[in-house]
Amino acid sequence: MLAPVMHHRLQANGRPFAHISQFHPELTALRRDLHAHPELGFEEVYTARRVQEALKLCGVDEIHAGIGKTGVVGIIKGRTDTRGAMVGVRADMDALTMTDQKEVPWKSAKTGMMHGCGHDGHVTMLVGAARYLAETRNFDGTAVLIFQPGEEGFAGAKAMIEDGLFERFPVQSVYAMHNWPGMKPGYIGTNDGAMMASADKVTIEITGRGGHGAHPYLAVDPVLVAAHIITAAQSIVSRNVRPIDGAVVSLCAIEAGDLHAMSVIPGKARIVGTIRTFNPDVQALIERRLNELCSAVALGFGATATVTYERVYPATINSAREAMFAADVAQALVGAEHVVRDMEPSMGAEDFSFMLQVKPGAYLRIGQGGEGSCMLHNARYDFNDDILPLGSALHASLVEQSLPLGTN
Repeated sequence: MLAPVMHHRLQANGRPFAHISQFHPELTALRRDLHAHPELGFEEVYTARRVQEALKLCGVDEIHAGIGKTGVVGIIKGRTDTRGAMVGVRADMDALTMTDQKEVPWKSAKTGMMHGCGHDGHVTMLVGAARYLAETRNFDGTAVLIFQPGEEGFAGAKAMIEDGLFERFPVQSVYAMHNWPGMKPGYIGTNDGAMMASADKVTIEITGRGGHGAHPYLAVDPVLVAAHIITAAQSIVSRNVRPIDGAVVSLCAIEAGDLHAMSVIPGKARIVGTIRTFNPDVQALIERRLNELCSAVALGFGATATVTYERVYPATINSAREAMFAADVAQALVGAEHVVRDMEPSMGAEDFSFMLQVKPGAYLRIGQGGEGSCMLHNARYDFNDDILPLGSALHASLVEQSLPLGTN
């Protein structure tokens, strides 16, 4: 049984917000149901089924399931279609491997799994937009509503694209948004360039020569080599990357030896970390310098080091025209004083970047928190249901204003 729904009224302009606010309680109930039943990437069976049920009730024209494994696409046709234009709006569906530490009636029912990033809210906002668009059809063309699996490290956007997403639904532009606890409800942010960094994984394998801790001169200690590599790697950003180019090198884990064998020098060590950049040239520079540094440092100690550099997610780069358009749409909803047009990029990563590599579009942030709220990926995080109508109205307005009805 879901708890009674209480709402703090956010105010926004326009017909979409007023219309969607009428079914705010239904949206809240859906969001909390999704929160209680989280699923990981490419396992979103329950979530995809709930999305399909909701879209059917909304009266969308077509529902396509199983795109990119568990992805769902809803198609809504406008009142007219004079130009054959299409616009895409995307929401991610998957949860995280985290334990939900909140005490709320809609707490995760699955141990070690929770919606710690608000994708339950993203799905619900897009469902809200679907209901409004299907009921009003106040646009000329076709709305393509993309419910994407596997954003949290599974590259679900890439899977949907490789499964023919944009061949089957050739949108002219595509938009997405993410809730942002660091921004107050009623605010919307974007910029005309980089919104999120690329996410690369680096694995460094160090091979030395094992031995007895009492006789280190007879061994080549890979733990010592690893320590020097970790220190040396921090010189890359400070001494090789221009100060005006953002980059992060974080070597986050080291594996070597046996904690129960205090006097055994191991033969191997492994370091794992992540690299974050906005610029492909900086990305390439860091990859090259890591290889050079690791090899040289290891050689200096008589060991060897091999670097495996994996490019996981590209940077999320808005196209300038679409970012400006999205900011204008947001301004019409909440007013100029509540739109941040030069939002600071985040060093986090987002696989909507794959969609922006093949289609013009923009990624936005919608405020949901403010001071004292939990940040994303926190075990006590929860989506703020107060912003559901605003997020839905923003999705719907992007469609309506991208595909305006003719004046004849």
